[in-house]
Amino acid sequence: MTVCFGRALHLGGLAAALAMAAALPALAQQVGPDGQPQFRDPKTGQVWTPDTVGTGRSTEPPTPADRAFDPRGQTTTTRETVVQAPSIRVLGSVPITAGPTVPIAVIDNASLSVIPAQRWQVTLDLNNNSAGVINPVVDCRFTNGGNLVESARASLPPVAGGQRVGFLIYGPPSNLFVDRAECRLAAPS
Repeated sequence: MTVCFGRALHLGGLAAALAMAAALPALAQQVGPDGQPQFRDPKTGQVWTPDTVGTGRSTEPPTPADRAFDPRGQTTTTRETVVQAPSIRVLGSVPITAGPTVPIAVIDNASLSVIPAQRWQVTLDLNNNSAGVINPVVDCRFTNGGNLVESARASLPPVAGGQRVGFLIYGPPSNLFVDRAECRLAAPS
């Protein structure tokens, strides 16, 4: 009895599959202009060929989001160093320890983020380890896959001795892709 039921179920499944195949002629493969079989995804409209299936790319031009994962695909960079004068926010105080083994100032807590449809930005903190007032300059390189996208130079207002301050440095437009921001203290004068 179970064998007959199994066969009936198997034949019913086969009939359903045949009916489904007959109802989907629009999804059948077509031949492209180069003689290669191709398939157009009805949802996205992308055309897939045996060369592109499984690679994550179609024959359509890459979208901006695709360029984020292929740094070589992004060739746009800014030519000049962008000079900025950011405002600072006092976050607290630090011990005055500058000397032969401790630098006058250090930057830390760098955090790269993007403002959608605007610009990339890096948030930084600066510690003035000296007792004197300094006028720090910070250089940042915004890169994608190791390739420079934009350079920025920020001249901060005077920072009092023993202060910890926070500030933002703006990078390239958000339609360019950045995966890293490297910032260094250029001159604590």
